Amino acid sequence: MPRSVNSVASRARRKKILKQAKGYYGRRKNVYTVAKNAIEKGMLYSYRDRKNKKRNFRALWITRINAGARMHGLSYSKFMGQLKANDIELNRKVLADLAMNHPEAFKAVVDKVSK
Repeated sequence: MPRSVNSVASRARRKKILKQAKGYYGRRKNVYTVAKNAIEKGMLYSYRDRKNKKRNFRALWITRINAGARMHGLSYSKFMGQLKANDIELNRKVLADLAMNHPEAFKAVVDKVSK
């Protein structure tokens, strides 16, 4: 039986990789084997860094909330503890936005909590 090679599918696979490598420098953009390695590495980085981005934003929000709370005489941990105790369910993203862009609203939350 003759050997069957599906050159249409093979070509499509290679084109897909080379299309993803568009914008890369040197042989990474036009040599299939080099481009394949670069794309695989890039995909690993993108997967890892989607997780890291969430970590980084949470850390940023905590820093902003801490700064806002300290302006009103509370530490971050005491502020968050009192929020939970008073059943105020605002997440860190919203609290950080209030602390940065709407200080009067953040002060209202702090006053509500520290009664």
